[in-house]
Amino acid sequence: CVQPSVPPVPNYKLSMSIPEWLQAIQTYMKMLQYNHTGTQFFEIRKNRPLSGLMETAKEMTRESLPIKCLEAVILGIYLTNGQPSVERFPISFKTHFSGNYFHHVVLGIYCNGRYGSLGMSRRSDLMDKPLTYRTLSDLIFEFEDSYKKYLHSVKKVKIGLYVPHEPHSFQPIEWKQLVLNVSKMMCTEVRKELEKFARDMRMKILKPSSAHSPMKERSRGKSLSPRRRQASPQRRACRRDKS
Repeated sequence: CVQPSVPPVPNYKLSMSIPEWLQAIQTYMKMLQYNHTGTQFFEIRKNRPLSGLMETAKEMTRESLPIKCLEAVILGIYLTNGQPSVERFPISFKTHFSGNYFHHVVLGIYCNGRYGSLGMSRRSDLMDKPLTYRTLSDLIFEFEDSYKKYLHSVKKVKIGLYVPHEPHSFQPIEWKQLVLNVSKMMCTEVRKELEKFARDMRMKILKPSSAHSPMKERSRGKSLSPRRRQASPQRRACRRDKS
């Protein structure tokens, strides 16, 4: 019986550009393949300390089993550790299709003034994106356009904070520092919120929302006050125009 070949874990070489390195990581993840079995091979608890999740990532490289989107995010963090010029942060999507809701997560990448992503999906255009997007909103809208091809409407987008490069950190990953109810917002509003958040991230002035009470989580697109509720009919009208 022939043993399936185990793909070699990519090693960063000084001759590589960052886009080439990210491409090598993505190629490795594709060689592991997307897990279509219905059984998740690795347990990922989102609230675990980073150090524990990095141990799980190490296990993924040893086992070489197929992975899903959440495992790909953890593996992407593990493989990009030690590259301080590469900032990593989770991007989660909640979409609606044919009466059902779906959840997906990718690893956002920021480097040298450009955004991109790493990840795994059943759909080739809902995972990695090249490091070419000038703004975070350009990247998010690219994902939204990809979803439209499959008749999925994006309901919510959650953006986490930069993940520390310290693999032994006891800090958990901050998965949802910014929550946008994009289906209730106009494009200009979504762009404005994302750009403000991206600017704050680059300046590293944001603290994990878990450090505050749950009520402090920055959330946009909800009617938070009577003043915003009064504005909602106009927003609804704009939504009707879009559909």
